[in-house]
Amino acid sequence: MTDPRIRRIRPEDVDAVVELVYALAEFERAPDECHLEAPQLHKALFGPAPALFGHVAEVDGQVAGFTLWFLSFSTWRGSHGIYLEDLFVRAELRGSGLGKALLAALAAECVEQGYERLEWAVLNWNPAVGFYRALGALPQDEWTTYRLTNAPLKALASGS
Repeated sequence: MTDPRIRRIRPEDVDAVVELVYALAEFERAPDECHLEAPQLHKALFGPAPALFGHVAEVDGQVAGFTLWFLSFSTWRGSHGIYLEDLFVRAELRGSGLGKALLAALAAECVEQGYERLEWAVLNWNPAVGFYRALGALPQDEWTTYRLTNAPLKALASGS
């Protein structure tokens, strides 16, 4: 059953989602690392070849939470999956079921499209870890995420 508070993101939601992305960065103790601007998000979601997708949770006509996600691919399963880049619900609405409803919308997307995975990363100290485990999500402790950004990314690209 679809939760009526959850829907696909629309162009008019972009400003509110950007605001929530900044709130997420603050929550994750990294506000100085967030540089997202509304035109960037709008282009990623609604440009000629969108590779980013999203859902919002709406309460009393206001965007109260969101997910941003993209497709991944498992060579072992031979199937796409969803990689959840961000999930955020305003602090005052946590515990209201919005987070679960947002994840349920992504799980439904996986089932409807034949995708075999829904994956995401979470900071170890995030209290949501207990919530995710209660849903049956399991940490992948045997894998370590690596990331190239900034100067190291540019150096590798240039052959340095």
